[in-house]
Amino acid sequence: DPAERALAKLWDAIFSASRVTGADPAAEWAAHNARLAQRTATLNARRFHALHFKGPGTDLTVGLADGHEWAGGASEAKNGVVCNANIPTEEVFTTPHRDRVSGFVRATKPLSYMGALIEDIEVRFENSRIVDARARTGQDVLKRVLETDEGASMLGEVALVPYSSPISKSGLLFYNTLFDENAASHIALGQAYSKCFVGGDKMSEDELRARGANRSLIHIDWMIGSAEIDVDGLDPAGARTPVMRKGEFTL
Repeated sequence: DPAERALAKLWDAIFSASRVTGADPAAEWAAHNARLAQRTATLNARRFHALHFKGPGTDLTVGLADGHEWAGGASEAKNGVVCNANIPTEEVFTTPHRDRVSGFVRATKPLSYMGALIEDIEVRFENSRIVDARARTGQDVLKRVLETDEGASMLGEVALVPYSSPISKSGLLFYNTLFDENAASHIALGQAYSKCFVGGDKMSEDELRARGANRSLIHIDWMIGSAEIDVDGLDPAGARTPVMRKGEFTL
C-alpha cells in the first residue's frame, strides 16, 4: 500500500489490538482486566509444579520456580494508581525454574529481534539448557543470542495467552515484541522477573536464584502457542489438570 494508506491501516490494527474500537473501551478494559485477574488468581491457587505444552513440534515441560507467582493485567503502583503497564496486554505470566525445563519446542510465529527476522525456531532442552537450536531464517542471530551469557540459553518467563486474542485474530506480525508476544502463549530466554515471586521485591539476588530464578543480560520473548497447542498443569506427583485446549483456557 502507499505509505499514507499503510499508516492508516497500522493505526486501525493498533486500535483493534488495544481494545479501543468498541462502544465503551473503558468498560471493556475493566472486564478484560477482571478476566486476567481471575486467571492469575486461579493459577496462583493451584500452585502447579510445572506446565506441559504439547502440539506439533512441541513436547515441552516447564517446571515452575519455588514460590512463583502469576501476574497479568492491571496492577497498583506505589502511589496507589491502578494502571496497565502495557497496552495491549493479553498474557498471564510467571517464572520457570531454571533447572526444571525439558523437551523440545517449535515457535509458532516469527521473532523480530534487533532488525532481524528469526523464523521457524526449533530448540531442544537438555539439563534445562538449550543444546540444539535451529531456525529457517536468522539462525546466526539466534546463535549469537544464545551465546550472550550463561543464562541466555535458559528460560526466565513462561506466559499463557489465548489463541483468540485480538492480536492473534489480526493475523499481523507487528515487528514489535510488546505487541507480538500478546498473540500467543510464549516463553522468554534470559532474565527472570522478581515480581513473579511471592515477596520477590524484598528478596536478594541469591534468594531469588535459590528459588529457581534465571539471570541474564537478555530477556527475549518468542511465541509457542497456537490453536493446536494444549497445556496441562502438573502437580509434584505428575497428576495433570487441563489448563488450555487448542489454545484456549479451560481451567
